[in-house]
Amino acid sequence: MKNSPQTQQNQNLEPNLEPLEADASNSRGGWIANAFQDFFAQETSGAIVMLLATAVALILANTNLHTLLQDFWATEVGFFSGSGHFVHSIEQWLNDGLMAIFFFVVGLEIKREFIVGELSTFKKAILPVVAALGGMAAPALIYFSINHGTVGAHGWGIPMATDIAFSLGICALLSDRVPHSMKVFLSALAVADDLGAIVVIGIFYSSNINWGWLAFALIPFIVMIVMNKSKVYSIFPYVVAALVLWYAFLNSGIHATLAGVIAAMCIPATARVSVPSFIKTAQEKLGLIKEKHVVGTHVLKCDEEQEAAYTLADLSYGIASPLQRLEHAILPFSNFLILPLFALANAEVRFVGEAGGFQFGKVGLGVYLGLVLGKPIGIFTVCWLGTKLNLLSLPDDMSYKHLLGAGMLAGIGFTMSIFVSNIAFSGKLAPVEMGEAKIAILLASLSAGIIGSIWLVLLNRPKSARPTVPLK
Repeated sequence: MKNSPQTQQNQNLEPNLEPLEADASNSRGGWIANAFQDFFAQETSGAIVMLLATAVALILANTNLHTLLQDFWATEVGFFSGSGHFVHSIEQWLNDGLMAIFFFVVGLEIKREFIVGELSTFKKAILPVVAALGGMAAPALIYFSINHGTVGAHGWGIPMATDIAFSLGICALLSDRVPHSMKVFLSALAVADDLGAIVVIGIFYSSNINWGWLAFALIPFIVMIVMNKSKVYSIFPYVVAALVLWYAFLNSGIHATLAGVIAAMCIPATARVSVPSFIKTAQEKLGLIKEKHVVGTHVLKCDEEQEAAYTLADLSYGIASPLQRLEHAILPFSNFLILPLFALANAEVRFVGEAGGFQFGKVGLGVYLGLVLGKPIGIFTVCWLGTKLNLLSLPDDMSYKHLLGAGMLAGIGFTMSIFVSNIAFSGKLAPVEMGEAKIAILLASLSAGIIGSIWLVLLNRPKSARPTVPLK
C-alpha cells in the first residue's frame, strides 16, 4: 500500500495507527482471541490460589483449630438501624454476598459467550450446549438412583456442575498435549454448565418464596433494562440497581446470588465510542500533539496538548463496553479473593467425624460416581450419538478420545458443587450429609483431574523414534 504525502509526513505515527486500522476490520475476531487468552490465564492462575486455600482449609479443619475456625465463620456482623437490623454471619456474607459478585462475573462471561464467543451461533453453541446437558443429566440420574427415598435425595444437583478454573488449569499444565479446540470446547461447556446450574438453583433449590419481595425485585430489574436501552454507559447506576436487586432476592427466598447473574445480563455490551470514530479522532489528536509539542518544554505548558491527551484518554475508556470494563476489573477480584475465601470457609471438611468414623455413605457415593463416571459418560454419549446422527460435528483437531478426556476433566466439580451442597443440605438441617457430600466432591474432583490428565498424557504420548538401518 502506497503512502500519501500527508501519511509520509507523519510516518512516525504509523506504527501505532496502522495496526489500529487493521484491527478495525477484524476487531471482533482479535478481541475474542485476546479475551479468551486473558480469561484462560486468569482462570488457571486463580485455580492455583484456590487450591492452596483449599489445602489450608482442610489442614486447619483437621486440627485443634477446627472449633475456633467454626466460631470465626459463625461470628455475626452487620448494620443496625433503630428497631431494624441487617445482620448475618461472616460465612453468610461470603456465601450470599461476595459469591453474588462471583455469579455476576459468571453472568458476564455467559453473556459475552452468547454475543461473540463460542455460544454466539447455533453451529458453535450446539456441541458444548448438548454436551453440557448430557454432562448434567447423567450425574443427576446416577446420584438419584443411589439416594432415591433417602434424606440425601435432595442433593441430586450437586454432581451436575463443572469447575472451569480447575479444569482449564489442568489443560494449561498439559500445554500442547491438549488441542486448542478442546480447551475452547471445555470452556464453552463449562459456561453452558454454569448456566444450567444457575437454572437448577433458581427452580429446584429455592423455597418459601416471598412474592412481595420478588415483585419488588422487578423494579431494579426494569430500571437496568431501561438504562441499557437508553444507552446509559456509566457503570455506577447499574451498581446501585444491582445492589437493590440483590437485597430483594435476599429477602425473596430465591438464592441471592442469582441476582448477580440477572444484573450481568442487563449490562451493556456495546461501546460508547465506535472503532472508526476512535481511529479518526485519535489520528487528529495525535497529529495535534505532534504539531504543538516542543521538545524540552514542560508537559503542562500547552493547554491544547493537554486537552488532546484528555480526549484520547476518554476515547480509550469509551471504546470498551461496560461489560468488558466490568469483567476486566472484577475477574481478578473474583478469582484471587472471593473464590479462595469461599474455599477457606466451605472446604473445611473433617475427614474424621465427631464420632471418630469416616463419613462416606450413599450421598458420598452418589456425588463421587456422578462426577467421576457420570460426567464423561453423559458428555461422550450425547456427543457420540449426535455425530453419528449427523446432528453434531467435532472440531477438526479434536477426536472422540479428546472428547472423552474433556468429559473426564469436566468431572472436577468443586466450586459450584460445594455451593449447591450448601443450599441442598442447609448445614443445620443435614450436617452429616453436607460433610459427606463435600468429602466426595473433593475426592471426586481430585480423581477426575488425575484420571483425565493421565488419559490425555497417554493419548498424546510422543512416539518413540526407531533407529533406521540403511539398506545395502
